[in-house]
Amino acid sequence: MIEIVKFPDKLLKKQSLCVDTINSEVLSIIDKLTFVLDFYNHCVGIAAVQIGHLVRIVAVDVSKTKNKNHGRLIMINPVVIEKSTDEIVTKEGCLSVPDYLGYVARPKKITVEYVDLNGKRQVLEAKRFEAVVIQHEVDHLDGILFLDKIVSSNQLIKRL
Repeated sequence: MIEIVKFPDKLLKKQSLCVDTINSEVLSIIDKLTFVLDFYNHCVGIAAVQIGHLVRIVAVDVSKTKNKNHGRLIMINPVVIEKSTDEIVTKEGCLSVPDYLGYVARPKKITVEYVDLNGKRQVLEAKRFEAVVIQHEVDHLDGILFLDKIVSSNQLIKRL
């Protein structure tokens, strides 16, 4: 079992470091991220910091949803380079904040630049739920939780 770093752990508020080289350590982190995606049925994204590694790597997979998407994505050093002005409000949850859900407004469409497993620069346009998940995970790399983005406390829902 891979332990998930949970709020209020201070690690979740730190800036993750860029990955310079795709080496065995990076590949091991990616293996752990994909394990977490597969282990938790409701998990659609996970950032390396959530499993205790302060590096800029995320794994996203919204392929179990009905929305059009790109399947499983491993993103190294992801940066959102463009955001639409249209927003979508969704109910977000997080393995690092297991007891709560909250409504968050985010851009409906984004363009993200990242490095893939082969070390190649990729640029991807994501929409709707996939865009939300990518933004949520990239926020983790910058020490931002969905709790920081909810507009008011009445938008925070305690899970039963």
